[in-house]
Amino acid sequence: MAARKQNWFIRQAQRPPWRTRRQATALATLSVFVAIIMGGLYLAQVGQLSITGRQLEELISTRDELQQTNEQLRVEIAGLRSVPRLLARAQELTFVDAAANSIEYLVVDGYNPNRVDNTTVLLQEEAPELPVYDESFEGWARQQWDIFTAQLESFVERASER
Repeated sequence: MAARKQNWFIRQAQRPPWRTRRQATALATLSVFVAIIMGGLYLAQVGQLSITGRQLEELISTRDELQQTNEQLRVEIAGLRSVPRLLARAQELTFVDAAANSIEYLVVDGYNPNRVDNTTVLLQEEAPELPVYDESFEGWARQQWDIFTAQLESFVERASER
């Protein structure tokens, strides 16, 4: 064993110098290629990041424009709902104020305005009562064990039939 190690050292020492230079050149070339690949990946990632940033800026500006448009529409709606505007529109449509002698009342048979119970409407149905969860780990483990033993018994029965 010692002789083999000695022979290896001697062979390495006697190795031609051009072979060492060739290995160094190959290592340097490999390093350059790895650096170029890593640089390309970095540039691709930076490019994608800049594209995403630009898209984000465009989306933010679109959002701001839409918010401004919404605010303008809210102002217009508030102006259209104002009482003076509604009164002017009613006069344009030839509506007039109701006088006491021009009001007609309808009589509905069976309707009693003093009874509140007939006029109430349920707005929300009551949710059905959910079952109570009372399973414990011990009960679950027992259930799993029972299932396992039943499967094992059926397997043993099938095996004994063969």
